[in-house]
Amino acid sequence: MKQIVCEQPDRLRMEEAPVPTPQAGEALVRIRRIGICGTDMHAYKGNQPFFTYPRVLGHELAGIVEQVEGPDAGIRIGDQVAVVPYLECGRCIACRAGKTNCCTQMRVLGVHVDGGMRERIVVPADHLLRTYGLSLDQAAVLEPLSIGAHAVRRSGLEAGETVLVIGAGPIGLGVMAFARHRGAKVIAMDINEERLAFCRSWAGADEAVNALEEPLQALEALTAGDLPTVVFDATGNVRSMTDAFRYVAHGGKLVYVGLVKADLSFHDPEFHKRELTLLASRNATREDFAVVMEAVRGGAVDIARYITHRAAFADMTDRFEGWLKPESKVIKAMVELD
Repeated sequence: MKQIVCEQPDRLRMEEAPVPTPQAGEALVRIRRIGICGTDMHAYKGNQPFFTYPRVLGHELAGIVEQVEGPDAGIRIGDQVAVVPYLECGRCIACRAGKTNCCTQMRVLGVHVDGGMRERIVVPADHLLRTYGLSLDQAAVLEPLSIGAHAVRRSGLEAGETVLVIGAGPIGLGVMAFARHRGAKVIAMDINEERLAFCRSWAGADEAVNALEEPLQALEALTAGDLPTVVFDATGNVRSMTDAFRYVAHGGKLVYVGLVKADLSFHDPEFHKRELTLLASRNATREDFAVVMEAVRGGAVDIARYITHRAAFADMTDRFEGWLKPESKVIKAMVELD
């Protein structure tokens, strides 16, 4: 079979590899769709934490089950599936508490271990979700949307609250969509006016603020001086994540959804004055995947417009570099395999 390896920063290579053999409790999946996410792009540019080279990228995956080895996990040969790419230990303090998304020994496909940018992959059968009723495209984007759904759930957001989502990439868009799904009023913030327009039309954002144009004053005007009660930062940008402290209402919450390979600092008196709650949101759980599947099946999330760019697997190494350029206007790129 063929697979694509990120050998080092700025270098992808197509190579031949043996078809893996599933062991007990595992399934062999023929990959049909691979979503490209910020993690893949950061790894390609050498900016991804917890990462080593060489690595087969890819963790937004949909495919067809070709082989299953017991015990029975409810998966059958021929099933169309999405992959839950977070391989938890099942034993640590986080796993025992049901927080498998932040397992102390977490291994994420395509980050800590080789991922699915290949024709076939072996994964634990209990990390597969049957996705009948969904298209392959819809199945492949369950994972990034689940990250947004998890962030919203972790925030404890209630209907009627006003939230700010900073960053109009695919993760930020998912946060907006599921904040709206919970009944919140959503303010989108980005530095790109086209992206802000997309936030309104696709995610249903109620308001949009350009981060380059006096954002604090704009937020105060939109909230009668109160500021948003929950702020999500999905940028992975040091300055944005630092500035986000200024945008949270007194008694509010700041949720870091994005990840940056750097240290962050904040002004403690201001933090205490507002009695802010600072949260990290990592990955997602099966509960979040279930919420997203229900929303997608019900037509609440428009996957057709979320996916903006496509390439065949054979062409991906030539197309990948271009997807990193701002002028390409990529929101979500999808790799297709026959």
